[in-house]
Amino acid sequence: MDVEGEDKSDYLPIDQIVEEDTMDDLIRDRFRLSAISIAETEAKKNGMEIAAPVVACISDLAFKYAENVAKDLELFAHHAGRKVVNMDDVVLSAHRNDNLAASLRSLCNELKAKEPQSERKRKKGSAKREDKASSSNAVRIPDL
Repeated sequence: MDVEGEDKSDYLPIDQIVEEDTMDDLIRDRFRLSAISIAETEAKKNGMEIAAPVVACISDLAFKYAENVAKDLELFAHHAGRKVVNMDDVVLSAHRNDNLAASLRSLCNELKAKEPQSERKRKKGSAKREDKASSSNAVRIPDL
């Protein structure tokens, strides 16, 4: 412990922090490049031209929206007492957009229909197992 009473073992090593920041930047940049590519492709498909500042703005908005959705999903899972985000959380995140929610529910039902019968029976047999989502529609939330 240091003089102020803080335990230095609670802090991450600077190398790990820099590595995480670099990974965050890489993910953000790849997301933005993908959004730019999609915007330009859609503009070409529709015979339109789109200004570079508009494309940059769209990619930034898309990234910020994705960040907010990810935070919401994490909160929904934690509120339900789970460490895993599942399809129910995704559908719940779209509650303000009826069309999107309906599309997500439809997709969820299609995925459940494609799931092997033995997998569905096993999940129904145990309440605890039902809480754990299959790897095809769940994302593990790291402990904070």
